[in-house]
This record gives sequence, C-alpha cells and structure tokens, in this order.
Amino acid sequence: MTVSRVKKRVLLTLGFALAAVAVGASFLQFGSSNTAPLEFPKRPVQYPMYDTGSTNTESGWHTMNTHDPSIYKDGDTYYVFSTDIKVGANKDSLRPGIMVRRSKDLITWDWVGYALDGIPKEAASWTRATNLWAPDVFKMGDTYYLYYAASTFGSNQSMIGLATSTSITGPWTDQGTVVKTAKGDEANAIDPNPVFDAEGKPWLAYGSFFGGIYLVKLDEHTGKVMQGEQPTLLARRDSRTVAGAVEAPYIIYQPDQKKYYLFVSYDSLSSDYSVRVGRSSSITGPYEDFNGHQLSDTGFSPQTNVGNKLIGSYAFSGKEGWIAPGHNSILKDCDRTFLVHHARGEKDKNWSYLHIRELLWTRDGWPVASPERYAGEKLQSLSSKLLAGHWDRLPIPMAWTGTERSEPMTLQPNGKIESAHGTGKWTFQEPNELTLQWTVLDTNEGVQTTEKVLVSPAWDWENDKLTLVFTGMNEKGINIWGKYTDRIKGE
Repeated sequence: MTVSRVKKRVLLTLGFALAAVAVGASFLQFGSSNTAPLEFPKRPVQYPMYDTGSTNTESGWHTMNTHDPSIYKDGDTYYVFSTDIKVGANKDSLRPGIMVRRSKDLITWDWVGYALDGIPKEAASWTRATNLWAPDVFKMGDTYYLYYAASTFGSNQSMIGLATSTSITGPWTDQGTVVKTAKGDEANAIDPNPVFDAEGKPWLAYGSFFGGIYLVKLDEHTGKVMQGEQPTLLARRDSRTVAGAVEAPYIIYQPDQKKYYLFVSYDSLSSDYSVRVGRSSSITGPYEDFNGHQLSDTGFSPQTNVGNKLIGSYAFSGKEGWIAPGHNSILKDCDRTFLVHHARGEKDKNWSYLHIRELLWTRDGWPVASPERYAGEKLQSLSSKLLAGHWDRLPIPMAWTGTERSEPMTLQPNGKIESAHGTGKWTFQEPNELTLQWTVLDTNEGVQTTEKVLVSPAWDWENDKLTLVFTGMNEKGINIWGKYTDRIKGE
C-alpha cells in the first residue's frame, strides 16, 4: 500500500461488506466497486465534558452551559441565544443578559457575549427574576426582534419582553412588555416563539405550566400583541396526572405538506424531559399527533401517549448517555431541517450542552431526529450491501421508565434479523429507506410490527468514529433509532 501527501487509500471491513475509503481534505468516501461512494463527515471538534477548568471562562464554554437554545441564521453565520445559566452558579454569581454563541458550520461554537446588559427594569420589577429565560429572535423588515422571558421558578408571575436592533449582534433597545401574567392567570408568560404563518403574518406562541401553550397575533409594526387580540390555546396536559408539564413551543410551516408543526417539551427538565410534536393545517390548531390525538386533549389517558416523541433520555451500548433533552428550536436551512435543543450529561445532570441534530421526514410527512449530533453529514443514496452487520437499536417509547438503552441487533446478508427484541426480516428501498419487519417476542403468540427508517452516514460521537445511523417510526408512531456498531478497520 502506498501513501501520498494528498490522499490515503484504505481498505475497510464494514461488518459483512467490503468497501473502500478515501480520506480527503473535506470528507470520507465509502463504497464498493458497483455503488457510488458515500460521503462521511470528518472528525468534528471534540469539546470536553464537565470542564471544570472553564467554569468561569465564558470563551471556553462553546456548547457548555447552553439551556433553552434558540437559533437564527444571519447571512452565513448561525447564532444561538439561550437562557442565563452557569453550572455551580447562584443568584449572586450568575450574570444575566441572554447568552449568545455563533458558528459557521453548526459544529464549532464560539462565545459572543450577552445580548442585554442585565435584566430590563420593567421585567425585574414585575418578576424579581435573577436571570432571563428562553429567548427567541426573528426579523421583520430591517429590524431584529429579540423576545425574552423573566419569571420566578415555580410561579406564573412572569413577563415576556421585547428588545429590537438593526443588527443581530446588537446593540439591543428594550421595548418593554409583550405579555404579562400573574398568580390567578391561566397562562404563564414564558418561552416565547415568534413565528410567521404561511401568509407572512407574525404570531407569538408561548406558555408552560399553569394552563398550557397559547398563540396570539402580533402587530407587524411593533412586534407586540395586536390590539384587541386574545390568545388561542394550542396544547395543554392534565395537571392531575402529569402536573400539566408542557412548555417550550416552537412552530414551523412545511409548504410541501401544507402543515404547521408544533414542537413542545414534556415533563421535568432534570429527568424525563422529552420533545414532542403535533401538526395542523391551521396555525391556530388543532394540533394532532401521528395517532390523531390532539395536543390539547386533557381527557385522553394516558397523557404520556399524546404527541409524537422525537427524543428523550437515551444511551448507546455501554456509553454515557444524555439526560432530559428538550426545549428545542428549529433551523430550516435551504432544504434541510435541524433540531436544536439542550441535553444533560448522564453522569452529572447539572451540566447542560447544546445539541444539534438533523430532522429527516417520513413519507407521510412526520419529522424524525437523527440518533447522532450533526457533524456535517448529509442524507444520500446508498446500497443495501452496506447495511448487513451489527447494529444498536434504540426505540423511543412514549412513557418514561428511565434512560432508554440500546439493544444489539444483527442484519444478516440473507435479509434476516436477529435480536433479543424478536426475529424478522429486513428489506431496503433506494435511495435510503430500510424496513424492519418483526415478530416481537414479548408474548406467547408474538406480535407483528413494522418499522420504516431512513439510513444516513453520521459521526459516532460516543465511539469517535464514522458510522451509519437510522431513524424512523413504526406503524404506531413510536420513533426508532439505530446505529451501526461494527468497527471500520483501516490499514
């Protein structure tokens, strides 16, 4: 074998398939003599976990200390605005003002600073807050509108405020109150999400515990609530059984489906937090999940089965997992969609980190999230010859029973599946759809189930290597993840 300064040719064994890899300047190619090469991402930057040495050094945080992230692309730069938090901080040592980070590639993140100089006077007076929560940004005309929330934890003495600027980097001028709530009110004025409908009209989604998620029209000249408008309820949960835990609304419109998608987070932000989604033909709802359950239906039982669950606490094959992923925003970048959220390390959930992962779309128009964080990969055509081998399979059940852990699965070259989950067969439809047909071994008779998933190259962050992953759903709307586990061996 010869090695040049420009490129190294490597023969690799991928499970049952023999392939070739070219290591170039920008991507890895993987394929066989009769298939087009796959492009894999390069090894991404690796930020240390639980970096106590950078606790008080903001420039060293990168993705660390990110909570409730909202993303905005301005030109060729991505900005993330997030809640004021710092591991180990108290009200006297935490600086408020809305944290800002930026990136050119969604992978490497640098600290920018704070959008505001502390908590605006009106917000401080109304809420006595010690930090600002869950900001979000959009642009109307030549003006950027930065919405923020102030509150006291466990109370709905809350306020959504607004600051404006002619530049995404500020300076920002505070414009005061957009929505206020107090004890006795049904709603909670936190977690703002400004959004345009299909006709380009602005709205504001907001809410949390104390009544659910609401939507109200905005004045396109001021960015504040249009005079005389009353909020519409979008989502609510039964407070008797699940403490009414729904928050963090984020709405997008998909023109090809002619549908609005409402993303929300359920349950406790330190344990069973998860991202859910429903969709509607109208921005005002009703929003329904895969099984037709409305996100505002508090009478349905169990409440855990409402809303497609995209992601919850998980761990792959003996590696440290991620706890309580949630409070997402969505980036629509050209023809791609990304889920932007925070997650906590399994070993110490006091540390929260920024996660970005691509959202793919099923044939019937439902979003499904990649099992791995984004590293520059893209969905592309691949051959069924690459799929045989050993995988980790990780279902995302609706109810929380702790951190979901993957189980081994083998896809045999003859089309059979072997797993503790059951037996079955697999088929592949180009360009990238894998179908797993199971006889599940949890009853005497066995249960037939079908999972349709999309396969993509990815970076295996847990094992620091390139891999293949899949994401999709079964016929009941349960999301299913998978990751190829055979080592790619080079020489």
